Amino acid sequence: MQQFILKPVLALVMALVFSSSAVAADGSAEAAELASLLKSYETYQADFIQIVVNENGGKVQESRGSLKAKRPGLFYWETRAPLSQFIVSNGKTVEVFDPDLEQVTVHKLDDRVQATPALLLSGEVDNLEETYRVSGSQVSADTREFTLEPKSADSLFVSLQLKFFRGELQEMRMQDSLSQLSVLSFDHIRLNEAVDNDAFTLEYPEGIDVIGDEG
Repeated sequence: MQQFILKPVLALVMALVFSSSAVAADGSAEAAELASLLKSYETYQADFIQIVVNENGGKVQESRGSLKAKRPGLFYWETRAPLSQFIVSNGKTVEVFDPDLEQVTVHKLDDRVQATPALLLSGEVDNLEETYRVSGSQVSADTREFTLEPKSADSLFVSLQLKFFRGELQEMRMQDSLSQLSVLSFDHIRLNEAVDNDAFTLEYPEGIDVIGDEG
């Protein structure tokens, strides 16, 4: 069940990371506005609740955890028990530690592998319009929403919605091609506080299986 919950969200954010490598385009005003908001986050720390809803509106699962992200490319993502998982990036690789499986999987960022929503907060976000149709709406005087729709037909998700309240990212909603909705709600948000680079390291017991580590 754990992998079922996390996989679509992880795949979606890696796609966002690679949108920054596209050729520069004129871009829409909404895409530029979204990029400007995200780039203003030198660091982002928050607790989160993740809820997955199926196509019939039924809740499949709920998990909680915390994250911290720092530009360029550093993040630490922890999902608490009973769905315990740790995902950490140093800007070049992503390590995924599943305590229940006693396994660490190591990926290169340039492999377009699965990652975590924290990458959106620590990676490059320029030129989103090259890969996504970006639209925006003013929900209220303090709330702004952006919707990203992939231009590629083989994308693993249909749409991603980001909600900002007074400039703070407070919610992400991703709908996949199977009509499954993943909702990430952020709380106790701390923007641009100093975070030491040593905080973005993954610690795990000796003897754990490490897969995909090319040293």
